[in-house]
Amino acid sequence: MPECASTNTEAQALIVKNSATDGCTVITDKQTAGRGQRGNRWEASPGENLTLSVIWQPTFLAPTDQFQLSQAVALGVLDWAKGLLGPDAALRLKWPNDIYYGAQKLGGILIENAISGSKIQYSIVGIGINVNQREFGMPTATSLAWLTGRAYPLKTLITRLLECLERRYLMLRAGRVAALRFDYLQALYRYQEPHDYEVDGQAVRGQIVGVDETGRLMVEINQELRSFGLQEIKYIHK
Repeated sequence: MPECASTNTEAQALIVKNSATDGCTVITDKQTAGRGQRGNRWEASPGENLTLSVIWQPTFLAPTDQFQLSQAVALGVLDWAKGLLGPDAALRLKWPNDIYYGAQKLGGILIENAISGSKIQYSIVGIGINVNQREFGMPTATSLAWLTGRAYPLKTLITRLLECLERRYLMLRAGRVAALRFDYLQALYRYQEPHDYEVDGQAVRGQIVGVDETGRLMVEINQELRSFGLQEIKYIHK
C-alpha cells in the first residue's frame, strides 16, 4: 500500500478480519506512525526505506519461548544485510533485535505476539530498515546508501529479505533452537566485551555474557551476573 500509519496496525486489522494467512506481508512506501521498541517512533523517509510487517502463526512455540522467534527474525535480517554488504561487514545485532553497523542503527524490529492458552496464536513481525535515506534526525542512524554510496531497488530487496526470514523461521520450526542461539550470540553487539552502561541512573562497567531463555540480557557487573529487561539497562556510547 502507498501509505499507512503502521504496517503492524494494518496487519492486526487483517487478523481481526480473518484475512491473514501464515506468511502474509504488509508493505508500505510511507509509514506515518511507525512504532519501535519501548514505544519509540520509527523515523523513515517516504519511498526510501523498507517498512513491512510479516504475519506468522508460530503455534509450535510456547509463550515462554517468544525470544526464540525474536532471534530467528533478527538473524534473518542480518543474513540479508550481509548478502548486500559482505560477510565480513561490521554488522551486529544489538539486543534484543536491532540491526547495527558499527555503532550505528541500520534497522529495527518490533514483534507483537498474541497468546492463546499455551501457544502463540500469531505474531506480527514489524521490520524497518534504512535503505536509500541519507539524512537522519539522529547521528546514531545509518543506511545502506550511506554505507555504500549507491541506491537500491526496494522491490528486489524485499523479495530477498522475505527469503532470508523464511529460512530462519523454518530453522525455528524444525527445532534448531541451539543453532539459532549460537548464531545470535556470535552476532550480538558488545558480546563478551567490557563497555559502559547505565543502570538505575548510574554509570557502570559491564560485560554482556549472554541472553537467558526468556530474552533478558545477562551482564556481568562487578563480578556479579545480572539480568535486565528492555527498559532496565541503557547503552552508553562515547
